[in-house]
Formats: sequence, C-alpha cells, structure tokens
Amino acid sequence: MSMQQNYANILTAIGEDLDRPGLKDTPARAAKAFSYLTSGYSKTLEEVTNNAVFPSDNRDMVLVKNIEFYSLCEHHLLPFHGRVHIAYLPEGNVLGLSKFARITEMFARRLQIQENLTQQIAEAVQEVTGARGVAVVIDSAHMCMMMRGVGKQESTTRTVSFVGDFKTNREDRREFLSAVPESY
Repeated sequence: MSMQQNYANILTAIGEDLDRPGLKDTPARAAKAFSYLTSGYSKTLEEVTNNAVFPSDNRDMVLVKNIEFYSLCEHHLLPFHGRVHIAYLPEGNVLGLSKFARITEMFARRLQIQENLTQQIAEAVQEVTGARGVAVVIDSAHMCMMMRGVGKQESTTRTVSFVGDFKTNREDRREFLSAVPESY
C-alpha cells in the first residue's frame, strides 16, 4: 500500500470526506510532504560533506551558531524545531561551514528524539573532521508538549553533547557554553 493510500485511509478513519474540494489532493500532498520531512534517511554523511574537509593549522575553537532545524518526534510524529550550535577543536583539518547545516539537516530529517539528534551531530562532526573535541547544543520547542498533552506553550528543551576534549576539559566546555546563550 502506498503512502498516499495510507494518508487517504487515515483521513477516512477520522471521518473526513475525500471528495470534499479541500481534501481532493491532500493524500498525495501529505505523502510528498512526509517524504521530504524524512528525506534524511536517503542521505549519507559522505554525501552531505562532499569532501569539504580542508587542511588547517588552526587549533582554536570553531563555532557555528544558530543553525535552524525542523524535525519530527518519533513518538507522536509531531514537529519539534529549534537551533543547533556546533563547536569543534580542529586537529589538522577544518570542515566547510555549510556542511554543519547539511549534517544537521540530514539527521533532523529523520524521525527523532532531540537527545539522539544532538549526539548524532556531534559524532558525525567528530568522524568527518578528526577534531580533538566536538560540542553540540540544541535548544528547541516540541509540539508534542505544546499542541497536546500538557499544553505548555513556553516550554523549551536544551540538550548538550560533548566529545573528546570538550568532555574532559572544563575550560573548553565553559568557553563553548558561555558562547551559546539560550536561543529560545
């Protein structure tokens, strides 16, 4: 059964009339949208970084802030969205700046929980760059807390992942965290 047919079945199950003018093409549009929202499954780290690793003598922290993202929670299939901040301590190589957004997008466009998304981004940056350390902070709002359940409109969630020197060196960690104030 196609995704389009499954959406038609869901709409019928909630009592909608698929012949109603506003819904005539909804199953096809919803299937196309869901395919886009989960397009991260069809990408690989190698594809999204596209050999954009360059030699560099820089050993100081590189920080890319405020990468916006949208994802779907794997528990309710409802959106969560926010901002990602990624830092790394180069060890002979730097990564093209746009690749941080592409890595974020690849993992965000999968059914997710924020905790795993944070860790996946950190591990991917570490894998690609061979950095001495990687730090990732994500601040986001979850529709599953806002639209249903507890209905808390102002709630946000912050997750943090540290790899390498950021995990073991308090000074590096403190420098990173002081550079990324709450983004919500």
